[in-house]
Amino acid sequence: MQPSVRNVEAAIRSAKILVIDDEFSTRKAIRTLLLSAGVTDVHDAPDGESGLAAVGELDPDVVILNWHMPGMSGPEFVRRLRAGQQLPFSSVPIIMLTDHTAPARVLEAMRFGVHGFLVKPVSGEALHERLASLLLAPRPRRLRLVS
Repeated sequence: MQPSVRNVEAAIRSAKILVIDDEFSTRKAIRTLLLSAGVTDVHDAPDGESGLAAVGELDPDVVILNWHMPGMSGPEFVRRLRAGQQLPFSSVPIIMLTDHTAPARVLEAMRFGVHGFLVKPVSGEALHERLASLLLAPRPRRLRLVS
């Protein structure tokens, strides 16, 4: 059964989103897209270390994470977050942002626990679709790839 538009919008409005990106302009753009989509609780972090701390403090519904960041890359962030099996936020849904569209990169991201993937520059429509998908029909944290 398809969720109603009202359910989708209510889930998006009530979501707590954490954006982790080293570029201020990207964090600002994603925040603007989220606010335009109806999200009212948006937080951000400028790097992986502060992002890990923010996940623990905020317990977000979704993390939007840049792939390339100095210090701690997006993949390293995911590995460290997912390693905290005992912690309630170790399975938070993650949407990875990247400039690269190579299928190998998408598969790699999914192998280490990313739930969604968006290519920069991100459109409001694509972001809305990913959020709706994750908030209304969350997938298991790790996908098993069949060869």
